[in-house]
Amino acid sequence: METWIAFVTELSFPIAITFYLLHRIEGKLDVLNDSIRMLPDKMR
Repeated sequence: METWIAFVTELSFPIAITFYLLHRIEGKLDVLNDSIRMLPDKMR
């Protein structure tokens, strides 16, 4: 049981940081995706 607690303790911080960064990047990727989709219309 102690190994599981140590395992979760060691991984919880990197997992939390990863989810936070993915959440922040998601909005920027949406904006980038919309810009790419509108690019052909702006080139005409």
